[in-house]
Amino acid sequence: MEQENKKINYFLYARKSSENEDRQVQSIDDQIHKLKELAENMNMPIVKIFTEAKSAKKPDNRPIFNDMIRQIENGRANGILCWQINRLSRNPVDSGKLSWMLQNNVIKSIQTIDRKYLPEDNVIIFSVESGAANQFILDLRRNTIRGIESKVEKGWLPALAPQGYMNELISKTIIKDPERFDVMRRVWDLMLTGKYSAIKILDIINNEWDYKTRKTKRAGGKAMSQSEIYRILKDPFYYGYFKYNGKLYEGKHEPMITMEEYERVQELLGRKTRSQSKTREFAFTGIIRCGYCGCQITAEEKTKYIKCDKENRTYTYYRCTRRKKEISCKEPSITLTELEKRLAQELDKITIPTQFKDWAVEIIKKLNEKEINDREKSYKIFDEKYIDLQKQLDNLTKLKLKELITDEEFTNKRKELQIEIIKIREKQKQNQDRGQHWIETMEKAFNFAAHARQVFLSTDDISIKREIISALGCHFKLQDGQLLVEPSEWLVSISDLAKISKNQMERLEPAILGEHKSKNRALDPALTQWGPIQTLVIN
Repeated sequence: MEQENKKINYFLYARKSSENEDRQVQSIDDQIHKLKELAENMNMPIVKIFTEAKSAKKPDNRPIFNDMIRQIENGRANGILCWQINRLSRNPVDSGKLSWMLQNNVIKSIQTIDRKYLPEDNVIIFSVESGAANQFILDLRRNTIRGIESKVEKGWLPALAPQGYMNELISKTIIKDPERFDVMRRVWDLMLTGKYSAIKILDIINNEWDYKTRKTKRAGGKAMSQSEIYRILKDPFYYGYFKYNGKLYEGKHEPMITMEEYERVQELLGRKTRSQSKTREFAFTGIIRCGYCGCQITAEEKTKYIKCDKENRTYTYYRCTRRKKEISCKEPSITLTELEKRLAQELDKITIPTQFKDWAVEIIKKLNEKEINDREKSYKIFDEKYIDLQKQLDNLTKLKLKELITDEEFTNKRKELQIEIIKIREKQKQNQDRGQHWIETMEKAFNFAAHARQVFLSTDDISIKREIISALGCHFKLQDGQLLVEPSEWLVSISDLAKISKNQMERLEPAILGEHKSKNRALDPALTQWGPIQTLVIN
């Protein structure tokens, strides 16, 4: 035996992957130590030691293994010493290569910790053992995929939880991170104000809050990166859903935000796709688009010399950026004074008198009992709609299995139904939350309607002006010198209410000097007209 071993020079190959396949395998150092002992006892000369931390599941995935094979083919060694045959290969391509080299005496011996493979051996032995290593990987992959799919169907993201959440290792679920959940909610709140860009929020997180990402075995414990803040603000996980293999699933984890809040943030992110260096900040840039060509409206300052006053005056103009070169935009510029006048006019449409606001708040508190009944009816409607959509989804799957519709038709319709289901579930949640917060929400809405215009005109604070306009609506367009606004959904009904309240105020004025009952009797005509509107507002 010793005479035979002297004719063979060995390469020692030690490999351990960090993946599931190698959890029970000795460390690389342990493999080398035990194999050196074996080589010494059996008088097997080791020419070189090769170590690698790569998976053997796929061919051509291990550069060091490939280099070792090339050196064997060039005659530097003619034997391999390894822990087990599965250290050399777990795929049929590499296994076939080794088997062929063994049969052709290019490799004269493959020695493992417990047996030797020689050219004259029955090829079935090597094929069975290398095939078993390959089958292990196939079974592992199938079991892993099956486990992941089961987890997904149960509503759990099969990945590392995003910031604000953490993986619960015992139950294999995702729970709120007690240290970071509220911080991440504040991030969304800042973005929803419309005053902050994602980059500004990142600066606040890292430099003012001294935020550190959750620590894991390989990463974390550091300040948040720019890519991470954008990933957070675009992740549907935060409103209760997650994506897996391109499909959207409803999660069992506790949502941080509503779907409406998520969609609002996506709109705000869309406004800030192009960062620009600015010498000063303007209140309304990034909010308004050109109605002629669709480009952003930007702002600039110009200084003019006024002869009669013999002094220079600075004016702020808002104009189209004209970035679409293929369109000859003809939208004229507008001064800041004129733009603010247009915005004030839009605010005036939703402005209600303070006295009417106070009376309205009193009345809505008395409407709580009616609202509870309405909410119960909404529960039933939403539940019926949800069940109907689920049936449509099931029927769609049956049509696909019977090959009555194409893959494209199935994918498009399934996506459409899934979006509808998400919206219904969100409305169900909102309906539930409304039972606890609708009075508070109504008071805030009326306070905004009563005071927003006055605050807008009286303040010089750019951030306050921007916040008011962001709350007023979306899709602002400047067209032919006129400002077009799509008001926020909750302000549409307030706008109707403002018209009613202003028409009624003159007749109500004498009553406010009288007793409380007289005041309510005087308010009755307005409340009669307001009845249908208040339902729209709280919905």
